[in-house]
Amino acid sequence: MTSTLQRGGAPCSSEAESPGKNTTEAVRRPGRWLALSVLVLAVLLVAVDATVLGLATPYISEDLKPSGTQLLWIGDVYSFVIAGLLVTMGSLGDRVGRKRVLLGGAAAFGAVSVLNAFATGPGTMIAARALLGVAGATLMPATLALIRNLFHDPRERSLAVGIWGATASAGTAVGPIAGGFLLQHFWWGSVFLINLPVMAVLVVVGIRTLPESRNPDPGPWDLPGVVLSLAGVIGVVYAVKETAAHGIAWAPLVSGALGAAALYAFVRRQLTSPAPLLDVRLFRDRGFSAAVLADLLTVLGLSGLVFFLSQYLQLVQGRPPFEAGLAELPAAVGAVAAGLVAGRAARRFSVRAVVSGGLAAVGLALAVLTTLDRSTGYPLLGAALLVVGVGAGFSFTVTADVILSSVPKEQAGAASAVSETAYELGAALGIALLGSIVTGVYRGFPAPAGTPAAARESLGGALEATAHMPAAAAQQALTAARDAFVDGLTLAAGTGAAVLLATAAASWFLLRGQHLETRD
Repeated sequence: MTSTLQRGGAPCSSEAESPGKNTTEAVRRPGRWLALSVLVLAVLLVAVDATVLGLATPYISEDLKPSGTQLLWIGDVYSFVIAGLLVTMGSLGDRVGRKRVLLGGAAAFGAVSVLNAFATGPGTMIAARALLGVAGATLMPATLALIRNLFHDPRERSLAVGIWGATASAGTAVGPIAGGFLLQHFWWGSVFLINLPVMAVLVVVGIRTLPESRNPDPGPWDLPGVVLSLAGVIGVVYAVKETAAHGIAWAPLVSGALGAAALYAFVRRQLTSPAPLLDVRLFRDRGFSAAVLADLLTVLGLSGLVFFLSQYLQLVQGRPPFEAGLAELPAAVGAVAAGLVAGRAARRFSVRAVVSGGLAAVGLALAVLTTLDRSTGYPLLGAALLVVGVGAGFSFTVTADVILSSVPKEQAGAASAVSETAYELGAALGIALLGSIVTGVYRGFPAPAGTPAAARESLGGALEATAHMPAAAAQQALTAARDAFVDGLTLAAGTGAAVLLATAAASWFLLRGQHLETRD
């Protein structure tokens, strides 16, 4: 692989110049670790944004007064849009340059964060979150694809992927802690503005340090394929969400049918296209397919806990935002530690042992959380979160490595997009399904006469609505609402535990014989 200088002095690693060449310089690219530090800033940007939203949800509920359904849309429309666009953005990066797409997306992410911060109503907030999803879809596929092209030594790549995953986990800790501090001293919109300095550093430093890379022969852009993939994913996810929330109805059934038809047409088109957006033949590789499926189901099982845990800590247990953020720290610490050693563990034992063992640990920790009540002490919760973090850190890091090593570097963007699509689709479906469980149980709480209807929309709404009731009635309503919320949360945790344990068993069989590379 030949190195040239791009504008700004960054070394270029375009596969177009000398694909397949494997020199010592290519394997040990100078400046690769500094370039990695820029990539992980993009991961940090996305992780922080995802976690601060959960912490800010009670304040958004109080200020914007969304309905229960609108609150779920605020939580998951970001993931819906990302899931629909990841394949498109991954393919775009393969075509026009991953560095260009990454830096452009980061700049847009920062700008749209300002719109989120100053949203004036639920509709505006949902639209701003959707636009943030468009920008966010450019970031994750580009970061993993660039790692695939920066690190040609498999052991170094495993460590780089581990650092990538550990940074995402660290973001889940930085987000609540920084967000908690901001929420105690400023208005809720300030939690979105913390994206701006990270974005600025990423763009300025990335211009000079990141190498450009792209597919040397990508073929023409498949616009009909873009439309089919977007319509298919969003149609199916919308149908699942609405059915879970409101039961079977014509609108979601039609949406699901149209979405499934669009996905079928997308797959047929990709199989016959000489330059597909996504080479669906990648799924013939059992290790690739198993890793993608494991990611999707793992995130699905965890999403209910992740989205509602901050509300439990603040609105049920009465912790201030900063303390609630610190309370979630063990999960991030465990994930960081596990992610840094996951590649070594998978080579010493086996891929399936590390992935299945990690998922089983997460499932058992979620099962423990089914015992939560309003007065549960922190030692039990903190220990369970630590186990969740360790298990997820092992699993996600190894599956990402499997996915990257299963494809040629020219298709790294598309493969990374598949991985991230599974992650975001799992998050969207998890919030829709498990979130609907929590919401459904909550809405049935026994409220005293005179309780406003808004109290049944969300727990944050109950706190606001009961402020104008007589003290005794308000206390009775809030106690019943908190009990119902906890009942819904524990039911969601139990459902997530079942999903994780089933995924662990399936991974043990599907990842049989799978190994991480020792040579490129």
